[in-house]
Amino acid sequence: MRILLIVYDNDSYIHYFPLGLAYIASVLRNAGHEVEIYSQDVHHYSEEHLTDYLNKNKFDVIGVNVIAGYYQYRKLLKISEAVNKSKNKPIYILGGHGPSPEPEYFLKKTKADFVVIGEGENTIIELLDGIENKKELKSVKGIAYLDKNKLVKTEQRELIKDVDSIPFPAWDLFPIDYYALIRMPHTGNKDRVFPVLSGRGCHFKCNFCYRMDKGFRPRSVESIIDEIKMLKKDFGINYISFADELTMASEERTKELCNAFIKEKLNIKWLCNGRLNFANPELLTLMKKSGCVFINYGIECMDDETLKVMNKNLTVKQIEEGIIATLEAGISPGFNIIFGNIGEDEKTLQKGVDFLIKYDDGSQLRTIRPVTPYPGSPLYYYAIEKGLLKDVEDFYENKHTNSDLMSVNFTKLSDDDFYKVLFKANKKLIENYFKNKAKNQVGVARKLYLERDASFRGFRQT
Repeated sequence: MRILLIVYDNDSYIHYFPLGLAYIASVLRNAGHEVEIYSQDVHHYSEEHLTDYLNKNKFDVIGVNVIAGYYQYRKLLKISEAVNKSKNKPIYILGGHGPSPEPEYFLKKTKADFVVIGEGENTIIELLDGIENKKELKSVKGIAYLDKNKLVKTEQRELIKDVDSIPFPAWDLFPIDYYALIRMPHTGNKDRVFPVLSGRGCHFKCNFCYRMDKGFRPRSVESIIDEIKMLKKDFGINYISFADELTMASEERTKELCNAFIKEKLNIKWLCNGRLNFANPELLTLMKKSGCVFINYGIECMDDETLKVMNKNLTVKQIEEGIIATLEAGISPGFNIIFGNIGEDEKTLQKGVDFLIKYDDGSQLRTIRPVTPYPGSPLYYYAIEKGLLKDVEDFYENKHTNSDLMSVNFTKLSDDDFYKVLFKANKKLIENYFKNKAKNQVGVARKLYLERDASFRGFRQT
């Protein structure tokens, strides 16, 4: 079958490589299908361009995957309208965290033919085989579709146990030179950045997380090393952005990866998502030695009671000790803090602000966002149970209008007071960031003019 996979434009200057879609493209091609990528992101194509493209080119199937964001939802509606207007409308399939928890709503809203629920590599192959050979689709696990406007949701598909069995992403179908230009903390002008997945899933169950898969499934270190070597050789990649939810899944696992990077002399920079309860000096020193320059931490709040409500399995003491150890190891920490979970107030917000200012190393501008009860998360079902949210339509059409605006108020603050304290908090963080930036630039100028620094290359933004 001839298949078009759409990489939607999220209005970024340089987009993050669509890793999930690249895996799907790889398994489809290995199964004998003809795969083409529609790079709306790179070219900033309009939806009218997509309709015209479909009118001029015939495809059997068109696929889009989206996460559960306000922008992604509205973009999906525009893309769906463009697909549905085309003269040669293909079979239309949706995937990703957006439609997976609430497939009926997305099927009706987009007029798509199918939703692939959860992990899609095996499901999409079986689904297309069933369509092509006119098989009974109810036997295909992990899909949803409408039959006479009634939802048919098939049995949940088992997760892929051996993630090493999944082929490498189909890099050759994508403009890698474009994606490699994305900037991450501590990238130099000559660095070429690219994502790699070291495993799938997460051991933890935070109340705001909409991940549907249970547990953590690591790739073998050998497979990860092979992939990085190929990216270095074929595309000149020298900075790896590990895209998994939790690369630091355990201390033992992280040590294994670091020792392998050192042994193989990969000579790369890398960043990952980490857990502060694993962030001890010995491990962090090893991570630094192996090339780690940044660890993105899910802190979320600096209040022990709120951390318990979130089911973070972290304490304020662990957070502070881990951040101190990370900085002392010479690695920049990513400070993710959100506000507005159940029981929070202005005091818990202020604790987060104070912490961010105290330990900020200037590697990123970090602001505090409101917590969002994404469909599929425990917080989403809590909001419905308490009458704070009606349903998925209420979430997407009325409540979730922007990731920096509140979707549901779980606090005792009025909405107006909520925004007043959030503005006050982020005003401090923004002013602190630019004050430090100005101080650093003045330091550069002092070294240039008073010490005659001949290595100076201009006051550049990157």
